[in-house]
Amino acid sequence: MSNNHKTPAMKVGIIGVGNISPAYIKGCRMFDNLELVACADIDLDRAKSVAAENNIPHAFSVEDILAQPDIDILINLTIPKAHSAVSLRIIEAGKHVYSEKPLATTFEDGQAIMAAAASKGVRVGCAPDTFMFGPHQAARYVLDQGTIGKAVAAVGFMAGHGPEKWHPNPEFFYKPGGGPMLDMGPYYITCLINLLGPIVRVSGAAATSFPERIDGKNRRISVEVPTHYTGTLEFASGAIATVIMSFDVWAHRLPNGMEVYGEEGTMTVPDPNGYKPREVKVYTAASGEWAEVPSQYPDEWARGIGLADMAYAIREGRPHRASGDLALHVLEVLQSFPIAQKAGSYLTLTTTCERPAALSPDFAKQVS
Repeated sequence: MSNNHKTPAMKVGIIGVGNISPAYIKGCRMFDNLELVACADIDLDRAKSVAAENNIPHAFSVEDILAQPDIDILINLTIPKAHSAVSLRIIEAGKHVYSEKPLATTFEDGQAIMAAAASKGVRVGCAPDTFMFGPHQAARYVLDQGTIGKAVAAVGFMAGHGPEKWHPNPEFFYKPGGGPMLDMGPYYITCLINLLGPIVRVSGAAATSFPERIDGKNRRISVEVPTHYTGTLEFASGAIATVIMSFDVWAHRLPNGMEVYGEEGTMTVPDPNGYKPREVKVYTAASGEWAEVPSQYPDEWARGIGLADMAYAIREGRPHRASGDLALHVLEVLQSFPIAQKAGSYLTLTTTCERPAALSPDFAKQVS
């Protein structure tokens, strides 16, 4: 995607060429301020294979990619339990880091990442960046324009029976650092913050309904984390949201997505994991009917847009949207549900963040 920026593209490398890496390889190439120059993996042969298949100039070991002086940003696509250790190594190497979600599997590790980045003077970015996709920016525009009035409440719902039948290596989803809240919760909580702003209090409950799972290769997986979460979020704006994240539901008729309820109407918001349907619809009390919202935003925006925005922001000296501060706030929210359950009360958060700035439909030419 072309833009008006005259500065050279930032050189980018990937650590971890697993299941999500194709989306980032494609995403990096959508923006001409990013130049994907290398990839690495603990399995060097795998890195070499992915590099050859995708015309990536270099394949390295993890140690060697960290030592490359010309790489500006490293994308951390390792499994969740390795996120903090790998991000800290990237920071120690003096490079900006953009991590797949979650930022870390514990709040304390997330804090350590942010402290290390501040000490080194480098940036931290973190998925999900799906809140920057066209449909979710269209939803943000509806709220900012006051179409449904002030938002007073919202719901977010994701339920299925887990990824074990389709994912090639699903065991980590059921071990510490896994579960539906850390896996899928980041999409919903991040999108809600984009729409409603930061969260101040959380209440919740979590349960493990099935002690064992059987994967697609008939392997048994012992479950060591909660697999059904429900709870309530209170926002600084005064809005209240209800969320359900579950790997324990065989079937349902509720859409995997969100709704926002305003003083003057209601808005449906698509699944923030980026899947179809992608329409935003609004009901207003004045009209008494539903209408699809025409989107001004390109539908081809995909994973990588948050990284591109971070690269723009580094050059321009402005905050980036899919930031470490946002990801740390989200991480504290994700981990608050079982803590609040054990305490039998609301949990007041210790972090906050800025509501990410809305995107211009002409993002590739935007300088802000």
